[in-house]
Amino acid sequence: MSDQLKITDSRTGKTYDIPIKDGAIRAMDLRQIKVSDDDFGIKSYDPAFKNTASCISRITYIDGDKGILRYRGYPIEQLAEGSTYLEVAYLLINGELPTRAQYEEWEHNIKIHTLLHENTKKFMDGFHHDAHPMGMLVSTVSALSTFYPDAKNISDPESRRLQTYRLIGKMPTIAAFAYRHMMGLPYIYPDNELSYTGNFLNMLYRMTEREYKPDPVLERALDILFILHADHEQNCSANAMRSIGSSQADPYVATAGAAAALYGPLHGGANEKVLRMLNEIGSVDRIPAYIDKVKSGAVRLMGFGHRIYKNYDPRARIIKQTADKVFEVTGRNPLLDIALELERIALEDDYFIERKLYPNVDFYSGIIYQAMGFPTDAFTVLFAIPRTSGWIAQWEEMLNDSEQKIARPQQIYLGADKRDFIPMSDRG
Repeated sequence: MSDQLKITDSRTGKTYDIPIKDGAIRAMDLRQIKVSDDDFGIKSYDPAFKNTASCISRITYIDGDKGILRYRGYPIEQLAEGSTYLEVAYLLINGELPTRAQYEEWEHNIKIHTLLHENTKKFMDGFHHDAHPMGMLVSTVSALSTFYPDAKNISDPESRRLQTYRLIGKMPTIAAFAYRHMMGLPYIYPDNELSYTGNFLNMLYRMTEREYKPDPVLERALDILFILHADHEQNCSANAMRSIGSSQADPYVATAGAAAALYGPLHGGANEKVLRMLNEIGSVDRIPAYIDKVKSGAVRLMGFGHRIYKNYDPRARIIKQTADKVFEVTGRNPLLDIALELERIALEDDYFIERKLYPNVDFYSGIIYQAMGFPTDAFTVLFAIPRTSGWIAQWEEMLNDSEQKIARPQQIYLGADKRDFIPMSDRG
């Protein structure tokens, strides 16, 4: 006998056996619970999807209580230590780590699609000089849909593969062009002799030198940060990617929608908030007073706690180690001392321990980005570049899932009942 949930409806006295599979019941099985034949049936109410699974996925596994994050079964710690971002992108999208030959073909196909159509530059030139780079990225990615109308053929696996190469290849170029536009600097074209992250640094920072050589420590640090941000299960932007993609929209507008979700400060802007908090604290001796304000509810402790993780975010441990190597090159960020002391106090204070407020990925990433010369407005863009591979993996999985239909949540209507229209002249 299979596992079942026995439900007795107190309204009718009827009992229903609801099958349990993979620790879940199917919401549609609740529809049979009715008061009368014309009753719609029971539906579940779950604001913000806190306890609703919208899909079956085989991409990313998270155990928030134990602080576990795995891509396709591989622990994030092992991937960050031994792989590259492009290798992880291949893993997320294809399900397995590539062989040497598969990786070389994958890398080649992405690199030949790093260039942007020249008209794209004209499009970006239309933005004001102080336009937010994330707004520029969202708009430009969406505009790519008009440059590649073949992307609408989402039922063709080869077409989807081509758009995957284009999106992963062009995202750093768009991001770098947005940065250069913001800084009033001429655009730098991709150098495909460099690595994925090395080329990104080249497009950001190359000035008059004939050949740009990225610092290997910073290049590797950025690669690790990209790996850590590549996917994170059914978060807000992944849900947006799946929801938009479910209408059979092309991957460019779906990715733009996902990036727009990431643009929101509750999703992609947390590390910027951490920097503002550290700057507000100003010095180590002012931390106790700030902690008191946190406990009183006057302010929030940014970079601590997570919707999913109720333990130390595994990505935070890796970033903390990466920070040490970065600061050997860039010099020590003065905010680091404040961050370290803040973390030490929080990890020993019963107030934070009881509430399971541990450092998350955003706590140290902003400090590293600032040390590497990125303006705070660009932090979310640095999130969007690697998350592109995760979005595509989620989109591809959704399209190949026969159970998925166009997203259309139910609602509980509590508005007015039927009312007759009254002409304006008769309204009191």
